[in-house]
This record gives sequence, C-alpha cells and structure tokens, in this order.
Amino acid sequence: MRCCGDDLRGDPEAASGVGAVAELTGAQIAHYQLEREIGRGGTGVVYLAKDLRPDRVVALKLLAPERTRDDVFRRRFSHDSRVAAAIDHPHIVPIYEAGEADGLLYIAMRYIAGQDLAALLDRDGPLPVTAALAIAAQVASALDAAHEHGLVHRDVKPGSILVAERTGSDDSFHAYLTDFGLTQTLSPTGFTSAGQFVGTLDYAAPEQISGRPVDGRSDLYSLACVVYETLAGKPPFQRDNDMALLWAHQYDPPPALSEACPGIAPGVDAVMAKALAKSPEDRYASCQEFVAQMRHAALRPDDAGAPMRSRPDGPPSAPLPAESVGSTPPGPPFDDDDDEW
Repeated sequence: MRCCGDDLRGDPEAASGVGAVAELTGAQIAHYQLEREIGRGGTGVVYLAKDLRPDRVVALKLLAPERTRDDVFRRRFSHDSRVAAAIDHPHIVPIYEAGEADGLLYIAMRYIAGQDLAALLDRDGPLPVTAALAIAAQVASALDAAHEHGLVHRDVKPGSILVAERTGSDDSFHAYLTDFGLTQTLSPTGFTSAGQFVGTLDYAAPEQISGRPVDGRSDLYSLACVVYETLAGKPPFQRDNDMALLWAHQYDPPPALSEACPGIAPGVDAVMAKALAKSPEDRYASCQEFVAQMRHAALRPDDAGAPMRSRPDGPPSAPLPAESVGSTPPGPPFDDDDDEW
C-alpha cells in the first residue's frame, strides 16, 4: 500500500532512513492518536490517526528523524507548511496542521480513500489518452496554483498523485497532489543543506540534478515525465544505473512518445520535447499550458502541427470546452474499502 507520495522503489537509502521511525500504532503524538500505519516511504511514515481536538480522522505523516535534525529543513518546513495549508484548491490534499512533538516533525492532512497513480499504473498499465490527460490537467492546475503562491513541489511523481475513482460522472478520476508540506520556496536548488538530492530520479529535472536553482518549470518537467509514463507505461528515460539515468536527463533527447505509445497522434512528440527541454527557458510557461497543448495534439491530430493560439493576457485558448479538461469541483472523495489513504 502507498500513501501520501511515499514510494520506496529504487531508493534503499531512503527506506533505511524511514525505518528509523519506530512502530507507533496506539501512541499519541501531540493531540493525534495513531490508529494504524497506512504508508511508508522515502520521506516518512503515514498513520491513520484520530485528531482528538475536533474529533476527526486524519492522515498523519511523521517525517524521518534525520529531517528533524536539520535546522535549515525545520525552519523551511514550518514556513512552507503554513503556505501550503493556506492554498485552497480542489486538487491539492488539504493540510490541517504541521508541527513538532516528541522529537518528530509531523503533517496532519485530510484522510482520502483511494490509491496513488503509481498503484493504478501497476494494476492497470497505461491509461487511455482521455483519462491520462484528465488526471494531468487536474495535477497541472494544482501545480500552477502552488507556483502562484511561491511554492515548487520538486518531487512530482506517480506516487505523489492520489486518484479517487468517481462514479456517475463524466470524469473517471479525481486527482489530488500531495506532499506540499515537503516543498521548498521557489529558487533553492535540488539539494538539502546536507547535500542530499531531493526528488525521484525518474522524474527529476536537469537543473535539480546539477544543483542549479529550481522553479515551477522544474515541476513542469517532472509532470511531463509522469504524463509520458501514464501513456506509455514507463518513464521517458530508463537506464541500467543511476549515473546513466542522471546523464540521460541532462543530455539525452527524450524518446518519441508516439513510438512508445502506438496509436497516439505523432504531434504529441513536439509537445513532449518542449516540456522536457533541458533548459527551463525552453519549456512551457505553465503546467496547464503544457497539458492544453498535449490535448490539442492528441485529441485534434488533424491540426496538431500548428501550435494553439495564445491569448495576450493568459495561457493558450483550449481547443475543447473547459469542463472537458478534467478539472472537477470540490467534493467528497470516493471511498474504496480495498485501498485507503
């Protein structure tokens, strides 16, 4: 089971660090009673917990102990968590509170039943184009909202995207982006003060890897890697070892999505190449612009060779009605007794 963006695949050091978080089922952290563990990954352990003050159920994430010992991270964590909690967006998991108790940093979030995109892909394989782009549009909207508040996620990946299946709706899924309490304000590099890389290599932007400043365009690159995997069943760059993967992100041209995803319109290749450009200046200006161009190329192949016209005061005009992009109004998440967040 995965929860709140935790994904240990290919990250044994992260797994061992989180392993230092003891089993705390039944314990009380601050005013939260821990009921059971529901997720464990590179950044922490997540418990289903009862908030004793307003008497509600939450997902409580306890961060790995080494994060608590990093004074720079603690100060940034406190600031960024407050900013993230102030963002009211239908595709961002609401953060109720962040704090420190008993030597542990914690984040209390809304508990959402469902599974993450990584689990969905493991279960079903690549998604149909319409479903993949609907999820991408929702995540893009969440990222752009965060960027407007001065936050950059820096670890966008299938494991940090929750998907709740919807019934009786034109949309197949309602997507939520999580782990915003672990972001940094715009402009820091992809490394912590201790020199640790922050991110997941399959989806890391070249500037993150090289230690250059990152901003919202770094999240756009990661989102493009996720969209590629959602459609092709694998990330754009796959290599035999981490060093080769780091090199590929920085220097190798991205493979054509149309070759990895038979049947998709070839116009998507130019869109993906721009989103995965090595230099941030060569990418799209926003995540929603990228997804809009993907929809235009994939769903209107007859005129996909020409880029969409941009309004002078905003992002490109969409080729389809706004309601078809995949953004959905706020509402209660879908309950799934088999997979819980």
